[in-house]
Amino acid sequence: MVPRQNRHLAGLLGRSPVALIDAPLPHRHGGFWAKLECLSAGGMKARPAVAMLRAAHERGELRPGAVVVESTSGTLGLGLAFACQVFGHPVVLVVDSELEPSMRALLRAHGARLEVVDRPHPVGGWQRARLDRLQSVLREFPDAYWPDQYNNPDNPAGYAGLARELVEQLDRVDVLVCSVGTGGHSAGVARELRRYWPGARLIGVDAVGSTIFGQPARPRVMRGLGSSIHPGNVAYGQFDEVHWLGPVEVVDACRRLARDAFVTGGWSTGAVALVAAWAARVEPGAVVATIFPDGPHRYLGTIFDDDFCHARGLLGPTADRPVEIGDPHGVEVTGWTRSRSVVAPRAAVPA
Repeated sequence: MVPRQNRHLAGLLGRSPVALIDAPLPHRHGGFWAKLECLSAGGMKARPAVAMLRAAHERGELRPGAVVVESTSGTLGLGLAFACQVFGHPVVLVVDSELEPSMRALLRAHGARLEVVDRPHPVGGWQRARLDRLQSVLREFPDAYWPDQYNNPDNPAGYAGLARELVEQLDRVDVLVCSVGTGGHSAGVARELRRYWPGARLIGVDAVGSTIFGQPARPRVMRGLGSSIHPGNVAYGQFDEVHWLGPVEVVDACRRLARDAFVTGGWSTGAVALVAAWAARVEPGAVVATIFPDGPHRYLGTIFDDDFCHARGLLGPTADRPVEIGDPHGVEVTGWTRSRSVVAPRAAVPA
């Protein structure tokens, strides 16, 4: 069944507030600004979802009422569920068995059909397994549209509005801290923000075990940041440095935010908060900004669940500062690490 169009919903997109976060993470710092995308309809990734579908309509690639099919670890799925209601499209989301039951229920409630992959690819992990299943779903729906969030330039373009909102909300930004998964919001926000503040520095935040910045692929607990493939939207030349974080540090940051700042969220939120607090501490007087992609509700059974965290050893001692390395290809990181050498992995460079 083709859902009806709800074009008026697009008016709910964006205009999320910023909050000054000065909770110790774990040390005291001068405070940083966080854009609270959980307070925008559909969350942060509703912005690129709407942008990708709108552009596909304009190019004639997405026909009226056609099925939209995409692979997602959850957050873009929610954004696409929103966008597909705006434009009137059925949506099929290829997810995996690690997706939280609450998120599965929410996506289905919003009208999405879920294709659940139950085994990771031996090399490409869950992302490659989902993309393989996606190809079979596309054969089922010959007229379907696949946005391909990892490589679609309309993904980063969809974040230009977020950057312009930051320009209206803050006097300046010296340091922008972004989590990196598909590479969309780091590329889109940094590019637009530097039109106004050319000297703004960009710090990328990745997960231990992610291949994005040249590390070997390893199993990862954290979802929403990091990747087992090499997304084409990662703008390597935009980054001034990159940090890798493990789940122990991120769980601690999320819980500290909840207890001391009330505003908190999931893996990406905890990761960028920890690095933004570090940047505010080591650069006194700098205006540091970051984006909290979503809120805490999806993570009540993981990050904020003691049994889940105890079973996975996520409540142990945490690093309070990064170890610095020179060549990200020369050593495998196992905890909070930073590098000021940011180069595309060989596998991500076109031949």
